[in-house]
This record gives sequence, C-alpha cells and structure tokens, in this order.
Amino acid sequence: MTEQNTETTPVPDDSTPPRTSIGTIAAGVLVVIALGAATRYLETNVPKWASGTSFAGVAKSIEFPVYAIAIGLLGNVLLTKLAVRDALSAGFRTEFFIKTGLVLLGASINLKLLVTAAGPAILQALLLISIVFGFTWWLGGRLGLDDKLRALLASAVSICGVSAAIAAAGAVQAKREQLAYAASLVIVFALPSIFLLPWLARLLGLPDAVAGAWIGGNIDTTAAVAAAGAIAGEDALQIATIVKTTQNALIGIVAIALTAYFALKIERRTDAAARPSLRQFWDRFPKFVLGFIAASIIGTLYLQYAGSDGKATISSVNDLRTWFLIFAFVAIGLEFSLKGLREAGWRPIAVFASATVVNIVVALGLAVLLFSNFSTGG
Repeated sequence: MTEQNTETTPVPDDSTPPRTSIGTIAAGVLVVIALGAATRYLETNVPKWASGTSFAGVAKSIEFPVYAIAIGLLGNVLLTKLAVRDALSAGFRTEFFIKTGLVLLGASINLKLLVTAAGPAILQALLLISIVFGFTWWLGGRLGLDDKLRALLASAVSICGVSAAIAAAGAVQAKREQLAYAASLVIVFALPSIFLLPWLARLLGLPDAVAGAWIGGNIDTTAAVAAAGAIAGEDALQIATIVKTTQNALIGIVAIALTAYFALKIERRTDAAARPSLRQFWDRFPKFVLGFIAASIIGTLYLQYAGSDGKATISSVNDLRTWFLIFAFVAIGLEFSLKGLREAGWRPIAVFASATVVNIVVALGLAVLLFSNFSTGG
C-alpha cells in the first residue's frame, strides 16, 4: 500500500532529472535571462525599425508578452534539437518569475482600487468557480474520466491553471501523468487566449474594467492573464490581476475541500493518519497573494508620504516587474510540450474545451454585470 501511494502522489522533486545540479539550474536561468534580454531588445527596436513603413502600426501594438512567448517557443525548439532542454528545464522557474512579478505589480496598484474592486472580484470568483468547476466535474463524469483527473481539470479551468492543478493533485493524490495532462491542456488553451481575449474585448467595445475582469476571470494561468492584461492596457491589467489574484486566493479553499472529499468520500479511508492536517492546508495556500496585498499597502503608503519622489521609485519597481513578467512568458514558451497532450486522448480535451467555452461565456456575463460601472480612476 505504501509503495502504491509513493507512485501516485505527485512529488515535485521527482519531476527533476536526477543529474540536476546547481550548474544546470543556473544555466537554465541564464537561458531565460538571455532570451528575456532579446525580448526587451525587440520590444524597443522593432517599432523604430518599422517606422515609416506599412508595418509601423502593427509594430507599435505588439507588446512584450508576444515577443517573449515567441522567443521562448523558438528557444524550446532549438534546445530540444540540441537535446539539452530537459537538463536545463529546472532553471526555467515559471512560477517563481510570475509570482515575483505579480507581487511587484501590487506596488503600483493603489490600495483604494484593490479594496473597492475586491467586493465584485470575490463575488465573481465565487460564482465563476462554482459554475465552471461544477460543469467540468459533471461533464468529466459523463465521459467516464477518472475522478482524480476530472478534479485536476475542473480546478485548472475554473481557478488558475497549472497552480490550481498542482494544488488539486496534492489534495487528491493524482498520478503524475494526470498532472501532465492537465498542465498541457492549460498551456495549449491559455496561449491563444492571451491574444484572442484582448482582441475580442476591443471588438466588443468593452470598458477597461470589464475587459480586465473578463480576462482575469477567464484565462486559466496567472502568467497568461498578466500577458493578456498587458496587451489590453494598464487599467485592464490591474483589474485582471485583482480578479485572478482573488481566484488564486481560493485555491487553498478548493484544495481543502478536495482533500476532505477524496479522503472521506471517494477513497473512503479509515486510517486517521492519512487524513489531511492543518499544516497541509496551509502549505497549499498560494502565499504570493499575501505578498501582492502587502506590496499594494506599502506602495500606497509610500506614495502618500514620499510625494513626487515616490513616483520615480514606483516607476523603477514597475520596470523590475516588467522584467520578471518577461522572464515568466519566456519560460512558458520554453516549458511548452505536446507530449502530455498527445498522451491524454480525446476525452480530457473535449472536457477542457467545453469547460473553456462555458468559462468564456459565464466570465463575460459576470464581468459585464459586476464591473460595467466600475472606475479604475482615483
């Protein structure tokens, strides 16, 4: 029994090749930094190169997430051809880069905006997660998916992608390949959403707050939300981040619920030692949310007392935030893999695609209902 549990519980350390060393991690980080620098170079110079040509308008509209993901994907192909991608992957650190970038983003979000947006954001998150999770769980059951896999898919599509899938995997003791399925589907569906949703928001003439709430509520990964928000504009980015951060905060609650449900109902365990502890619940809580709120409080108070000098400091923090987000988007491209998706078969894809459509429609309806009269000013 003990041996079986060891095989089915996803342990992050086991996903790293045994030969991984500080040197290979450092090399992977250097790859991300180098490609990030190339991203910044293109973002700065392409509009200059295109000036006076028919491409000028398009060049000005292309934001750093587009360059970062494209360069990351190209780096992915090259490193795979050179047979070094897997060895360097431990240094790509997508989660670290995006969470650091989002904590720094908190410094530029006025506390008043965060507090006033929290009400509709919490209501939207509760309704959206309940509806989308419930639909995904139901459809997965109808198509005969394993309970653990549909828990991962439902968490990923309704909350925040890979992070939620990882939390759910620990809660339900899912198999590693099931986590790979969910992660692959998240990335495949999130990438086109980065460009599709800002375009649709402009096409529909959505106000910044509504567009941000739609992006934050619909796109699965926090990194992709930040990318789409950056394309949609600074005001939309702030609302999108608040909405997604609010959903992220619910990962802990969902993980607790899944842990209890699978331990007490699905698996019907009787061993008290196998039941979840308060420590496990805390370990699964997305603690970067606390950093985001703390940065917002510090930034707001600093601007209030530092005057004009404070704006220069916040501007420097924003520039550092942009660098971390660039690194995160590059890492998304570097980590992308079709292997898990090919192994998943058609049923998980059908469930995830259907849930994504439901998520798009419901998130848009809730964003219009809750954020139409919301202002990002002041």
